[in-house]
Amino acid sequence: MISLMRRGLPALALAALPLLATTGTADALTGTPVDEQPFTSYAPAQPPAGAPSSRVSLALFDAIDQLPVADEHREGYQRNLYKHWNRGLMPTDGCDTRREVILAEAVAAPTVASGCKLTGGSWRSAYDNLVVTDAARLDVDHFVPLAEVYDSEQTPWSPERREAYANDQGSADTLIAVSAASNRSKSDKDPAEWMPSDGSYHCTYAATWVGTKLRWSLAVDDAERQALLGTAEDCASTNVTYEPAP
Repeated sequence: MISLMRRGLPALALAALPLLATTGTADALTGTPVDEQPFTSYAPAQPPAGAPSSRVSLALFDAIDQLPVADEHREGYQRNLYKHWNRGLMPTDGCDTRREVILAEAVAAPTVASGCKLTGGSWRSAYDNLVVTDAARLDVDHFVPLAEVYDSEQTPWSPERREAYANDQGSADTLIAVSAASNRSKSDKDPAEWMPSDGSYHCTYAATWVGTKLRWSLAVDDAERQALLGTAEDCASTNVTYEPAP
């Protein structure tokens, strides 16, 4: 079983922890950005000690070159083709995948009541560099949106593979908890159409997008590729690290 410690505090421990004090937070309703605690991208899941790793690390430009280029094909897309949210990594914890991600990414642990109801806690929203202090104001975003995944499948996926993507916690990059406002702004747009309002996150955003597409063997269209290459020009030291999905 993959541990939720890869993103933050283990989910099972959160219920026992009091709300932790944080510095430099802002009320999510005010939209005030914060800069006291710069965002650090999450480390991907680590294989068990002694197990072989299939993790790949490439410079951003080289990683973009690994992506196949193909036209998008939106016809026939329906969101319910990608079953989410399922029972998550811990089927007996009462939390679905969405709530497990929220718990794992907490900066300050919420309390967890029956039915996985969350109270208190705080989260840093990477897209807009805000601290959110109410879990109800978070969305768990598919980093590559489901519609974009459908556009980018090189051959049609099985229902099982689509569900696996929609609930992927085997990588810290596929799912991310962000402010609802930033996620609604992004919608199903690719990097040619949308980038986070926090410019300091653009290199990480591009690398995570590319890594997620490589993990799931997804294509890019030409406009998307050109946008990624343009971003990469300002990200000379940025690497892409990913592990191919099972």
